[in-house]
Amino acid sequence: MRKLAFYQFIFGIFFIPNILLAQTEPEDVAAVSSEFQDNYYESLKQKGIENYDKAIIALEKCLALEPNNPVVFFELGKNYLAQKKYKDAYDNFEKVTNIDPQNRWAWVGMYDVCYDTQDYNQAIILVQKLVEFKSEYKEDLVSLYMKTAQFDKALQLINELNETVGKSEKRELYKADILKDAKYQSAEKVDLLNKIKKNPKDESNYISLIYMYSQSNQEEKALEIAQKLEKEIPTSDWAQVSLFKFHLNNNDGEKAVKAMNIVLPSNKIDSRIKHRILNEFLIFTKNNPQHEPDLDNAIGYFSNDKDVKVSKEIAKFYYSKKEWNKAQKYLEMHLKSSIEDIESQLLLLQANVELLQFDKVSKRADEMIQLYPNQPEFYYYAGLGNNQLGNFKKAKEFLETGVDFIIDDTSLEINFYVQLGEAFNGLGDMKKKEQYFSKADALIKKQKR
Repeated sequence: MRKLAFYQFIFGIFFIPNILLAQTEPEDVAAVSSEFQDNYYESLKQKGIENYDKAIIALEKCLALEPNNPVVFFELGKNYLAQKKYKDAYDNFEKVTNIDPQNRWAWVGMYDVCYDTQDYNQAIILVQKLVEFKSEYKEDLVSLYMKTAQFDKALQLINELNETVGKSEKRELYKADILKDAKYQSAEKVDLLNKIKKNPKDESNYISLIYMYSQSNQEEKALEIAQKLEKEIPTSDWAQVSLFKFHLNNNDGEKAVKAMNIVLPSNKIDSRIKHRILNEFLIFTKNNPQHEPDLDNAIGYFSNDKDVKVSKEIAKFYYSKKEWNKAQKYLEMHLKSSIEDIESQLLLLQANVELLQFDKVSKRADEMIQLYPNQPEFYYYAGLGNNQLGNFKKAKEFLETGVDFIIDDTSLEINFYVQLGEAFNGLGDMKKKEQYFSKADALIKKQKR
């Protein structure tokens, strides 16, 4: 585009209407034209090697020959802009527009100056002019409205562009930022309702409105829109998101499961929404245990989720509620594919202890010691499990080895000494028993200070 403008300028220079030459002798015209060309091309050469000062000197010679030539003013503007002499650049670009208001590139030059100097309010005026030449400049106008906090104008223009040219990621991010402010949401809701009325088969408007109602805790409104969506587009996965919540609130587990099983495998639904649905169903299942098989089935949809290990999170939920059987079940499910997860291994060992499954404790702890020989917690559980099974000599060996790996963990050290005391008690060594119990007691008293 810039090359096209340049050729148009050159055309204007060398094809001067005859009426302007009528009073000039032919040889004088040739001399002036030749001198102008020489200086003009000298300016282009100097600009090309970034000698902007020399380019400007050459252009000033051109200006002396043709004081109102827009090409010269335009080139002066570009050279001054390259030097960051913004006022001089702006003034020369403006002179071009005064001579030729239809010269788009001169308006662009002034816009570049305003943008570089962060004069965004003046930039808006210039871009509004540029929109007359090319509608694509509306994208720039959106960004400028955002920079100047004119969010009402930005939102209006974003909606217009979404309608005419389709949505863009950048505009959607802008829109999301604007709609965080509740004062803009009302107008947006009305706009979306009108769009739904105008085009009831456009799923995206329903989705946006459901999201907005949900964000503002207007669950009944969100449900109403979801039901409209389901009626107009029965195959819509998004309708099931709100219907799932509605069925849960009505304690209708069967319908909630049906909606959930449509949402979770859908490629259209954001993963965060899927996690929220699973969490809500988890809480529902706690009070409705007959739906636990449905929960297990739902977890399967997240098997490839790299960000959140769902079965582990469910296990931790039950662990925090001290529902040890369920915590154990979901930890074992998680560890089938994540045996290296030390945190989960330790949680499972503690769940086994709470369930008095000491044979599982001793076996699992021993296996983990083979994998992680420097992890003191596994030696502790191996010692505890063997103590409870009456294998005191084996317990003593695990505990005496593991205690040397403890670093800055007083609570764990106390537990080791207690189990060592139990092991020596079982072995009949009362002196060692009292020695370790005393060590544990001393650390407990130290912790309380």
